[in-house]
Amino acid sequence: MQLRKAELRYHLTAHDYAQLAAWRLALRTFLRFSERAAAEVGLAAQQYQALLVVRGWAEERPVTISDLARELYVKHNSAVGLVDRLVQQRLLTRAISSADRRKVELTLTPHGRTILATLAALHRRELRRLGPVFKRFFADISRR
Repeated sequence: MQLRKAELRYHLTAHDYAQLAAWRLALRTFLRFSERAAAEVGLAAQQYQALLVVRGWAEERPVTISDLARELYVKHNSAVGLVDRLVQQRLLTRAISSADRRKVELTLTPHGRTILATLAALHRRELRRLGPVFKRFFADISRR
């Protein structure tokens, strides 16, 4: 990653560093919360993220394992293992695509929808709690 010359000339102040540190703390706080919330219902954080991807795309089109791998920044074989575990937990189903038999489409089960709805509500509540930190950061950084 490289900075443009104009960015290199910009002098970061003590406030800038404090702001970045606060932002990182807020992100880590949220991620730690997410890991714990998922663990309380027997999921890894990545499994929760996978359920979110499947549900988030549901209105657009069915999610394939390739889509899931791309969205989660994992290799295809890792996504297959993740899906295998979610199918075993009865949170997802998979079916061969009727449009392209080379593709496997993923769908949430009713149990998967229930678990995801609970976790998503908890995550939204935590984001509301952390919202003021995020708002301050974005308001301040957009002014500079």
